[in-house]
Amino acid sequence: MTVTRTLATSGRVLTQVRHDPRTVGLLLVVPSLLIGLIAWMFTDTEVFHDIGPAMIALFPFIVMFLVTSIATLRERRSGTLERLLSMPMGKGDFILGYALAFGLLAVFQTAIAVSFAVWVCGLEIEGSLWLLFAVAVADALLGTALGLLASAFARTEFQVVQFLPVLVFPQVLLGGIFVPRDQLPEVLEAISEWLPLSFAIDALQAVAGDTESTGWIVAKLLVIGAWIVGAIVVGSVTLRRRTP
Repeated sequence: MTVTRTLATSGRVLTQVRHDPRTVGLLLVVPSLLIGLIAWMFTDTEVFHDIGPAMIALFPFIVMFLVTSIATLRERRSGTLERLLSMPMGKGDFILGYALAFGLLAVFQTAIAVSFAVWVCGLEIEGSLWLLFAVAVADALLGTALGLLASAFARTEFQVVQFLPVLVFPQVLLGGIFVPRDQLPEVLEAISEWLPLSFAIDALQAVAGDTESTGWIVAKLLVIGAWIVGAIVVGSVTLRRRTP
């Protein structure tokens, strides 16, 4: 891998996204709209203050997973990846370039979503807003990394969607959004302890309520970071030149 090739890939991806208004809207606007819808649904109640941090984790995570996985898969199905790899470019350059490009978009997406939730929807944050932003960015990057991993195995866009029940939905169901994780059956609680989205939701809720120390939250961030790195490495190793 080289820095030049990786940055060149990132620049090409960002240029493509910039010329696709629908993708830009999906990435930057839709998560905030969904958070706003949840806040509107529970107007004059305390429900949004309880589940708002989890929504900041949930919607950017899902959107980044879908957009990243489908965009990367299209590169392979169109033959673009095979042409790029016939040049002095490795799979690592390609995957890391995509990770950087969509990672940058994830930062902007998170900034908009967090700002909207706090200053428009009125989500109360007892802890550090910057720490909340850091955890939310890590969560969006997690969705990006898992999307890259899914694209390495999928053959069609439909198969990418099929990865949602495998990689995304179990994390949503067991992440503590619907039922506190300590109230889950013992086996499900044990499984939830290993799911990366659970760490993001726990950390966001802890920051929002200022219930845990900074060190505890940083430890959660390190686990999320390990998942991100692992997904990118596995995705680069298993990536095929083109779809059969």
